[in-house]
Amino acid sequence: MKERSLRSVVLGAAFLMATSAVGPGFLTQTTVFTKQLLASFGFVILLSIVLDIFAQLNIWQVLTVSGKRGQDVANQTIPGAGYVLAIMVAFGGLIFNIGNIAGSGLGFNVLFGVPVEVGAVISAVIAIFIFLLKDAARVMDLFVKILGAVMIVLIAYVLFESKPDVGQALYRTIAPERIDARAIVTLVGGTVGGYITFAGAHRLIDAGITGAENLPEVRRSAVTGIMLTACIRFFLFLAAFGVISMGFSIDDANPPASVFQNAAGPVGYKIFGIVMWSAAITSVIGAAFTSVSFLKTLHSAIENRANYAIVAFIAVSTVIFLVVGQPVKVLVWAGTINGFILPVGLALVLLASRNTNVVNSYVHPLWLQAAGWLVVLVMAAFSILTLLP
Repeated sequence: MKERSLRSVVLGAAFLMATSAVGPGFLTQTTVFTKQLLASFGFVILLSIVLDIFAQLNIWQVLTVSGKRGQDVANQTIPGAGYVLAIMVAFGGLIFNIGNIAGSGLGFNVLFGVPVEVGAVISAVIAIFIFLLKDAARVMDLFVKILGAVMIVLIAYVLFESKPDVGQALYRTIAPERIDARAIVTLVGGTVGGYITFAGAHRLIDAGITGAENLPEVRRSAVTGIMLTACIRFFLFLAAFGVISMGFSIDDANPPASVFQNAAGPVGYKIFGIVMWSAAITSVIGAAFTSVSFLKTLHSAIENRANYAIVAFIAVSTVIFLVVGQPVKVLVWAGTINGFILPVGLALVLLASRNTNVVNSYVHPLWLQAAGWLVVLVMAAFSILTLLP
């Protein structure tokens, strides 16, 4: 692969992972938890970044070295485990994607005044069109890069308008007044849980960027994706914190919209529409692409007609939204559900990292394995805590 093309795919994989994480649930979760924890939410973000990096580096490196997708690596490690993982990830991806479709409809509603359902259908058609193109992978990479950059710029503008107490936020990021286990599980689950942690790695594998010789590029892509996500999360947190500090209330019916509107007035509300649609449509693409990449193992027909399966996945998500709807609480819980999937998937990958049938002569760094198992234990413990009364 030519150097320029390699860099483009590597950056595209990072943006695919980041924009997959930054969906309607991401915007909602960040605002809801900022309202609950105020400046201390910065600590939750910081901890989630550390856990995210260790999870991503382990999964991306092991998968790309093996040249196999997550479910195939899991099957080689524990027979049958890959099928279970595939079903779990695809189901979690479907839950997220219903919310993503809803968010895209809401974005259209804010921008053009059309009913949310109509906006959702239009957005689904746009996403489907991308996967029907001959060069769908390249178009997907370009699409998520452009909209990812748009989100960063617009959220930074709203942050500037909200004038938060950055010093207080940074202080509480290091010395929080309270720590919320559910917030941690939800944030990590919403950033690298479920399908999200595998999105970029599967994109690299599909592009043929595999083997130990490509590990520097793989690591760069993984860390870039996490940093992009962290940047957007922290900007949004500061914007919400600034709005709350000014005495404005956060509307529980649409938390992120009230942040944008209170910070920048009518213009801010329109910016919210652009950000919401960008976040939602890129997450629709990421969820569908990655979920179907897990289902390929179940039947050769899915492998041979992946783009049509992706189209069907998007269509089914849209129909479910039109019939059932997607309330704010479900968006928040979607992240929590994917938080439970993370320790299972990561544990399987860590076991595979010591299996020579999977990674051949590659020796996975011991410190990275230890950090990965720490993430498994922490996320499993926090996940259990969220179930306790």
